[in-house]
Amino acid sequence: MNRPAVAVAALCLLAALPARAAPAFPDTVQTGTDIPSKFTLPAGAQDYDRREVMVPMRDGVKLFTVIWVPKGAHDAPMILTRTPYDAAHRMRDLHAAKLVDALPQGDDVFARAGYIRVFQDIRGKYGSEGDYVMTRPPIGPLNPTRTDETTDAYDTVEWLAKNVKESNGRVGMLGSSYEGFTVSMALLGPSPHLMAASPESPMVDGWMGDDWYHYGAFRTPNLDYFTGQMAARGKGVEIPRPYRDDYSNMLAWGSVAGEAAAGGLDQLPFWHRMLAHPAYDAFWQGQALDHLAVEHPSKVPTLWLQGIWDQEDMWGAIHTFLALRKSGHLDNNHLVMGPWRHSQVNYDGSSLGALHWAGDTAEDYRAHVLLPFFNQYLKPGSPKADIPRVLIYNTAEDHWDRFSDWPTRCLDACGGNLGKPAYLLSGFSIGFTAPGAAPGAPDGADSYVSDPAHPVPYRPRPVVASDRPGWQTWLVQDQRFVDGRPDVLSYSTGVLDHPLHLSGQPVADLWVATTGADADWVVKIIDVYPGQNPSDPDMAGFELPLSLDIFRGRYHASFEHPAPLKPGEPTRTRFSLPAINHVIEPGHRLMIQIQSSLFPLYDRNPQGWVDNILTAKPADFRPATQTILHDSAHASAVWLPIVD
Repeated sequence: MNRPAVAVAALCLLAALPARAAPAFPDTVQTGTDIPSKFTLPAGAQDYDRREVMVPMRDGVKLFTVIWVPKGAHDAPMILTRTPYDAAHRMRDLHAAKLVDALPQGDDVFARAGYIRVFQDIRGKYGSEGDYVMTRPPIGPLNPTRTDETTDAYDTVEWLAKNVKESNGRVGMLGSSYEGFTVSMALLGPSPHLMAASPESPMVDGWMGDDWYHYGAFRTPNLDYFTGQMAARGKGVEIPRPYRDDYSNMLAWGSVAGEAAAGGLDQLPFWHRMLAHPAYDAFWQGQALDHLAVEHPSKVPTLWLQGIWDQEDMWGAIHTFLALRKSGHLDNNHLVMGPWRHSQVNYDGSSLGALHWAGDTAEDYRAHVLLPFFNQYLKPGSPKADIPRVLIYNTAEDHWDRFSDWPTRCLDACGGNLGKPAYLLSGFSIGFTAPGAAPGAPDGADSYVSDPAHPVPYRPRPVVASDRPGWQTWLVQDQRFVDGRPDVLSYSTGVLDHPLHLSGQPVADLWVATTGADADWVVKIIDVYPGQNPSDPDMAGFELPLSLDIFRGRYHASFEHPAPLKPGEPTRTRFSLPAINHVIEPGHRLMIQIQSSLFPLYDRNPQGWVDNILTAKPADFRPATQTILHDSAHASAVWLPIVD
């Protein structure tokens, strides 16, 4: 076939062109992969090595572990945190040149002191193998396997002591909240290389007063925590919301089970265990770590810590300490309570809500108490730490108080007297003489209608789930936002002419009656500031809650066996409140508030009888008249730990 003339001309032109020259820069030619087989930072770019290892457990499961080692370290102590919150990302800045800038804020003292820092994903979470079980119970009736957080901690500490060549083989454990739970579990059967421990705000008893319940009242934000922890091996999800305000959301969902259905919690085995055990039965009793700590006392020096206004885990540290105190096992145990929210010990501690302290109390504690404590036991030759048996911040006088024994008045937790009663009296007053005891003293009762359709909010609305500051500071929220509601009773002293020093655990001791078959009782102890404060106008008239909690009435006789209240029958209800160390100054007033809901933090009580409040139906919720009696035969009081 003859080629067209134009095509022939083009071929001739191409043949006449010179051959393409080889590139002047061969490295610019794209061939193969752009990723080298191994990339390392130049020597000296960082003052630490970061290692990722899989540590084997006794059953063959391997746990993902991150080890931060200072460059040039030798005979260095180690601090271990075992976490469900992603060990690979427990850092401030992965690219930081200095270890002190790379590690989380609370680890600054350890980085400067040359410690090796270790984070480990617990079994079944993030990078670790195995099955995850929420706050896995100890081996026994609730856990028929061969492993728990005690054995996993033991195996991890042993591995670290034998395999981190830069270490001196001495390990300390530290952690807050769930991580505090893993420290507490490690103490039930510690490795011989575990030399010191500090459980911070540990989750110890989820029914009595830590994360899940308070005296039988369920904490509804748990449902988001359940999906966040158990919907995936890594980070889970939050429950979708129809409204921005969780007050409206919980009313729309109707009950805890209604919210659980909206969030798909029927897929979570732990939720079914929760539904099956609404009372304090063997399921909860068998994993209460304050009791287990007494059954298995540890010789490991331990610093128990909690925040005075801890909005999540208020129970664990102090009740474990008091249980060990009562059983005679305090030799190696200390208690610290700082002026903090949950886990604030690891962050800036210069303020909490409207309260401001004389400096960063958390940084001061880490530098002058926590580090010397670990140094004493993990760094041979270090001086003995100057730590009293109990160290508690005085939240009025703005300083640390040191105690060789505490409470100074031994309360019901250790079998002694209850302190001094502050009686609720007619005219919404408070007195220290029982009603009817003085000639001509009036006595009687006060009532209010508790309506589940209009529950008392626990903080000002809107209650937004993503509002972290609002959640973290609600326990120091000015209570004037509910003072004056018809379903909130506010009793008060006159203006004090002398200081009232409270140090210990108060006890609510109420005579109550209801027109229903069940009821919740919320008791608050409040420091009312003077109405004028020229030096700090924002605190004028401020109603500062010092201690508060909720009690579900069906458990008035037994936590294990709930029973309905008899309508109209006076019933004595007693329960301890969170510990305080505070001076109500002259010019202030003492106030005690009583109400029947803290919504939507706690689920609503239907106030009629249902077997399981978690699954209550809309028709079960009904108004009831609640009565606080204060006559000579039924003297309602809050017993205060008054220091003379």
